[in-house]
Amino acid sequence: MRKPSQSPRRRKLHDQQFVDWFRSTTPYINAFGGKVFVIAFGGDVVDSDTFTGLVHDFNLLESLGVRLVIVHGVRPHVERRMVRAELEGRYVGDLRVTDAAALECVKEAVGEVRCELEAALSMGLPNTPMAGADIRVSGGNFVTAQPIGIVEGVDLQFTGRVRKIDAVAINNRLRDEEIVLLSPLGYSPTGEIFNLTVEDVAAATAAAIGADKLIFLMDADGVVDARGGVRPELTLAEAESLLPELPPGDARIYLPYAIRACRAGVARSHLINAATDGALLSEVFTHDGIGTMLTASGLDELREATIDDVGGILQLIEPLEEQGVLVKRSRERLEQEIDRFFVLEHDGLILACGAMYPFDGEAAAELACLAVAPAYRDAGLGDRMLRFAVTRARAQKLKRLFVLTTQTTHWFRERGFVESDVDDLPESKKRFYNWQRRSKVLIKRCD
Repeated sequence: MRKPSQSPRRRKLHDQQFVDWFRSTTPYINAFGGKVFVIAFGGDVVDSDTFTGLVHDFNLLESLGVRLVIVHGVRPHVERRMVRAELEGRYVGDLRVTDAAALECVKEAVGEVRCELEAALSMGLPNTPMAGADIRVSGGNFVTAQPIGIVEGVDLQFTGRVRKIDAVAINNRLRDEEIVLLSPLGYSPTGEIFNLTVEDVAAATAAAIGADKLIFLMDADGVVDARGGVRPELTLAEAESLLPELPPGDARIYLPYAIRACRAGVARSHLINAATDGALLSEVFTHDGIGTMLTASGLDELREATIDDVGGILQLIEPLEEQGVLVKRSRERLEQEIDRFFVLEHDGLILACGAMYPFDGEAAAELACLAVAPAYRDAGLGDRMLRFAVTRARAQKLKRLFVLTTQTTHWFRERGFVESDVDDLPESKKRFYNWQRRSKVLIKRCD
């Protein structure tokens, strides 16, 4: 039942915002069904105020068909046990020196945190996001480890690194629609137990099982550059160049492992702030995300359009047609002329489009239907599309590129187009000039 104090206008605005948001998530809901995400976080996340909300988000992802592998850390829990046992923690860099006494604390901490996670994932309380949840959690000796050995003259003893991941066993559990929960412990063939880092387990697992995403939940909003801004996207080359500049913290720890996973075939690695409620959903189900996404190569592709792009192009041009900026085109006409179009695609979303109509025997072409998604009109995409069109015209040995426009004259003039006359149009175009629209004619030399 709706609150009686909510005004109809406010309710309508809220409902429309929800509808718009939900529609915008549809491509991702469709794309992620059956995909595998490895999600990793430190033990401090388990102690945080946002942990319950995070568990609810795990449940939501699982209910949408996402296959989850969750990798947790235990460092603060180990520290508390060592304090109670009056043991002194020793480190070499970020690695704990795990002697026999420290290893007992690690095993106790892992048992505690696993129980908390399994209990949280088993909640099915009415009137909560977990209502009706039927989640099965799986664990096992999936991680084979080996000792790191001596670092900087110090024997790390029971501190280890991942040697092998039992990918077959994990994938079998995922196919059975179970969440796989991995702890930072590994086992040797001789029965020894080793203390591992959460980032090593997560990256090795993501690579071994062919995960679609590796997601690190950390203490910062993402990877921050020298100017203090969060980088929403990074290629491998960009990420490696930023590594020496990163201050101490989770980003500096996790980014090398995100790079390693991408180099091993994981399509995307993400670094997001665990303290932001709903950060996981915002990163996964919105186009711009909320943290930093790492990919093997850039996400932009400026290319010739195909018939599969018709829907995306229509979403761009229909609002401009309604405003009278562009001439109306039916879907049928667009499908027939799709070979004239080119698009800029970003991570599967069409952000800009344009079309070129050459005139045989005139060494000229019309640049038409140039459109950019509203949220990206200050990002230079129009200039990229224009450069692509000019390059395309030169490749076809065209000498002139012309546009007919009613509202964007200055934009084209600022980019080298010269205002001209209808008589300067190709003869066949001149005959069909729409005198009612009275579009301005602008021409750019391409030779």
